[in-house]
Amino acid sequence: QVQLVESGGGLVHAGGSLRLSCAASGSTLDYYNIGWFRQAPGKEREGVSCSTSIYGGPFYADSVKGRFTISTDYAKNTVYLQMDNLKPEDSAVYYCATCVGYENYATAGDFWGQGTQVTVSA
Repeated sequence: QVQLVESGGGLVHAGGSLRLSCAASGSTLDYYNIGWFRQAPGKEREGVSCSTSIYGGPFYADSVKGRFTISTDYAKNTVYLQMDNLKPEDSAVYYCATCVGYENYATAGDFWGQGTQVTVSA
């Protein structure tokens, strides 16, 4: 089994940037596809990004395309989510999880981190 721990959340002004980290332990990322999901109060959970989709490249939700970038450092066994040009609507708890990416959405697997809060002020 893989254990996932997120870090890097915080408070930022609109237009700013944050980088989230998802450190994996218990197994290497060679065996798992990791992605990011978020949930804001009163809203459904949204698949933000998945490191690999069934089409080969990474998956990004339309709401973050061109602003967020997912990457993997296999030496550090860590997945990153670089978030640029943040908007207030990006405010949510962000979770990393095992994932499957499709053309227009991503589904989460069985392994989750504990979440990290991202708050973007107007």
